[in-house]
Amino acid sequence: MICYVLLCSGWTLPPVHQIIYLCIEINIKYTLKFRKIHLILLCLLSGSLLSLGWPERGFPGLLFIGFVPLLIVEEQIYRYPERFIKFSALFYSYPGFFLWNLLTTWWIVNSTFVGAVMAIVLNSLFMAIVFQGFHWTRKKLNSPVAGYASLLAYWVAFEYLHLNWDLNWPWLNMGNGFATYYKWVQWYEYTGALGGTVWVLVANILVFALVDNWQNAKCKVQSANEAPNIQNSKFVIQYSILIFSWIVLPIAFSYYSYATYTEKKNPVNIVVVQPNIDPYNEQYNLPPQAVIGRIMSLAAASLDSTTNFLVAPESAIQEDMWENELSRFTSMRMLQQAISPYPGLNLLIGASTHYQLAPGEPLRRGARKFTDTDGHYYAYNTAILLNNRDSLQLYHKSKLTPGVEILPSFKGFKWLENFAIDLGGTVGSLAMDTGPKVYSTVNTARVAPAICYESIFGEFFAGFVREGAQIMFIITNDGWWGKTAGHRQHFTFAHLRAIETRRSIARSANTGISAFIDQRGDEHQETAYWVPAVIKGTLNANDKLTFYVKHGDYIARFLSYLAGVLILTAIGMSVKHKFFKSRLRA
Repeated sequence: MICYVLLCSGWTLPPVHQIIYLCIEINIKYTLKFRKIHLILLCLLSGSLLSLGWPERGFPGLLFIGFVPLLIVEEQIYRYPERFIKFSALFYSYPGFFLWNLLTTWWIVNSTFVGAVMAIVLNSLFMAIVFQGFHWTRKKLNSPVAGYASLLAYWVAFEYLHLNWDLNWPWLNMGNGFATYYKWVQWYEYTGALGGTVWVLVANILVFALVDNWQNAKCKVQSANEAPNIQNSKFVIQYSILIFSWIVLPIAFSYYSYATYTEKKNPVNIVVVQPNIDPYNEQYNLPPQAVIGRIMSLAAASLDSTTNFLVAPESAIQEDMWENELSRFTSMRMLQQAISPYPGLNLLIGASTHYQLAPGEPLRRGARKFTDTDGHYYAYNTAILLNNRDSLQLYHKSKLTPGVEILPSFKGFKWLENFAIDLGGTVGSLAMDTGPKVYSTVNTARVAPAICYESIFGEFFAGFVREGAQIMFIITNDGWWGKTAGHRQHFTFAHLRAIETRRSIARSANTGISAFIDQRGDEHQETAYWVPAVIKGTLNANDKLTFYVKHGDYIARFLSYLAGVLILTAIGMSVKHKFFKSRLRA
C-alpha cells in the first residue's frame, strides 16, 4: 500500500518497494557478516534518495524513505558499539549528507567557488553532528521512544536554528522538499514548512521500524529454521497501515483543501518586469539611464490607468545612492517622471543604497567607517516604493545571504571577511531593517516586499502578513547561478509561502523566473529564464490570517524545548552512570 502511495505520481525510477527491499536485504545479509564498507554505501544511498526526492525535478515520495538507510547504519552502531569508535555515527553519516548537499546545491559554485565549498562542507557537517547527537542520546537514555524522539526534536531544532542565525542556510530544510508537489501540502497554512519536516522524519522512523522488525524476524527464522511468526505478520500489517495512513491522509486532506479553497474577489492589477540584465557583465556597469530606460520600455505597452503596481527586480538600480538625499539622484528623478502620467500607479524596484549616520548617532550592526573621515554609514539591499502621492518608502533586506551580505558576528570569525563574495556591489556585512514593513499605497491593497533570499524564511515572510500585507511581492536576482537548478528551486519555494500565508505573490526576477502565484500556490504566466519579459495580471488581495501566520513556527519552538529537555536528561544519565561506575571501582 505504501508503495502505491509513493508511486502515485508516475515515478519512472526503480520502484520504491525495490529500494526498501534492498535496504532490508543488505541489513539482513550483513547483520551476522559485518562489513563497514556496506554501511558507507547505505549512507550514500540515503544521500542519493534525498537528492532524487528534491525539487524541482525530484519525486518527494523518496523523502519518506531517504533516512531509512542512515537509520539502519545507526542501528548497527548502537547494537555493536565495541566495533566502532566514539563518533562513528558522525563519520558514517557525513558522506551521505555531503552527497545530498552536493547534488542539490552544487550550483552555488557558479557565483563563488569558496562559498559553494563552505556551504556544502559545513552544512553537511552540521547535519552529521545532529545525527551523532541523536545516536548519543539514544545510547544514554537506552529508550527507543526517547531516542527517536530526539532525532525528531534535534533535527527540527537544527532547521529552526538555520532560519534564525548568521550562518542561516534553510535551503535544504526538509519541508521545502514538497515545493514542486505543493498540492500535497496545502495544510502548511496550519503548520508551515517545518510541519513537512515532522511529516517526513516520522515516516522514516516508522518505515525503519518496519524494516528492522522484518529483518529481526527473518534472521530468527533463518537461524532457528522456524516457520514465520503470526504475531510478527500482524505487526507488519499494522505498521503498514499506520505508515500508509501517516503519509496518505495528509495528502488526501491537502487535495481536498486545494479543491475547495476559493479566493475572495479583491482584484489588484499588476505589471511585472523582467529586464534580464546580466549580473556579471552589465548590472554594475550600465548607467542608470540605460537600466531605467530598459525597465520602462518593457513596461510601457502594459501600463494604463487601471494598473495598480509596476514591479521591477532586486538591485535593479546601482547608482550608489544615499538615502539622506535620495530624491536628487538621476534614477529617482527618472522614475518619478515615468510614473507621473499614472496617478494611481505604485512602482516597486530594488536598489543598493547607503545611509550616512549623523555625528553621535548610535551605531548598529553593519555600520561601516569612512576611510577618509571619522564618520560611519550603512550599506543596504533596498526595496523602494514610489508613487505620485507619498515620499519614497524604503525597506531594507533583513534576512541576508551568508558570505555575501552578512558575515558571522561570533568572536574570532573576522578572518571570514577575506572570503566575502564580491557580486559587483557592496562586499561584507550589510545593515538590516528594524523589522518587517508594509507600504502605504495609492487607492489599492497594502503590500510588502521579500527580497530574494527572504522568500525561503516562512515565519519571517509571515511577519509581513501579520503587519497587514494583503499581497506579497518577491523581487530577486537569480542570474548568479546560471541556468541550473538553483533558480528553479528558488522559484518553487514561493509556492509554499503562498500556501502558508494564503497571499497572492507577484514575483519579479531580473533574469527569471518571474510569475504570478495565487493563494493556492498555482503559478500563472511563468516567464522563461534569461529572456527579457513583461507580464500583466490580476491578483486577489486577502486580509485573513492563517493559523500559521498567527502562530509562526510553534512546532519548532516546542520541539526545540523538547530537544533541550532530552539533552539535559541524557547528560544527567551520563553523569549518573559515570558516578556509579566510579563508586563500583572504588
